[in-house]
Amino acid sequence: MTDKPKIAYFGSDKICLPGLRYLFGEAADRCELTLIVSQPDRRSGRGKRLQQNPVAEFATAHGIPLLQPEKPDRELAESLQEAGLSLAFVMAYGHFLPKAIRDAPAYGMLNFHGSILPAYRGASPVETAIAVGEEETGVSLMEVVREMDAGAVADVERIRIEDVDTAVELRAKVGEGVVPLLWRHLGAAVSGQLEFKAQDASRASYCRKIKKEDAALDFYQTAQTLERRRRAFQPWPGAYFDHGETRIKVGRVNWRAGAVSAEPGTVLAAGSTLDVATAEGILQILELQRPGGRMLPVEAFLKGYRIDVDSILPSVRGEDLLQSNHA
Repeated sequence: MTDKPKIAYFGSDKICLPGLRYLFGEAADRCELTLIVSQPDRRSGRGKRLQQNPVAEFATAHGIPLLQPEKPDRELAESLQEAGLSLAFVMAYGHFLPKAIRDAPAYGMLNFHGSILPAYRGASPVETAIAVGEEETGVSLMEVVREMDAGAVADVERIRIEDVDTAVELRAKVGEGVVPLLWRHLGAAVSGQLEFKAQDASRASYCRKIKKEDAALDFYQTAQTLERRRRAFQPWPGAYFDHGETRIKVGRVNWRAGAVSAEPGTVLAAGSTLDVATAEGILQILELQRPGGRMLPVEAFLKGYRIDVDSILPSVRGEDLLQSNHA
């Protein structure tokens, strides 16, 4: 009886957990999850205590050897070579992987990328797909190469985006989308027999890293765009507008289509909803939160905080998340 192929998994985010559970559970008769590589523990929370990320927690809970280097270096490459790996998977790890790391397993490294490549290469494919109004995304199983997300693709698992999905829900779907890819291709992958098709680089688009500043509402965008960005940026960085010296967080919103004669940012109604004019359509805000307070329905919020009808809320120009080429 031959030994099972040994694999490693590089990841640092909750999105990795469905794939890890599959490899450790259902696929345990086909491979051995020998090693997990993840980001170091970081201080977080009110007490600023050191905490493991979800992938590191999984490794600890299941007794899987765990490496957490500050960056993937020569020492890590040597550890991978000593482990006798057939293959390594990577998803949402958070570091560029140098050639010495990529070449350490016998059959290299494969990445699960959260888009239908070559669209949405880059740092925020899930959030960007929601923000720009895509109806479908997916998970691409691809080779890891030097250029970001440019490796040849073996297969894609397609995922529908519902018009109520936030980044939380869609990231969960993308994480689950890894499992059918593993079910279909694990055997070929760990034996070096997986077939790939090169991407058409002329069709590539790129999504940038989301910034804290993206949370600011820009009422010179359309109401529909603002509603999508609010869902895309849930839970972080969220959405807000400034009212005088007070920064007010925005919770759930709806939108209504149609032309609006008022200047973008004009408050049209302040009752059960806060209705605000945009470049096209009306943004209906359903929940608001003051600094240090709780997120409240607008009607309850306005009992303790005044926002006048016909006042104009300031806009902060919203930057595009997507670009057609890697400028």
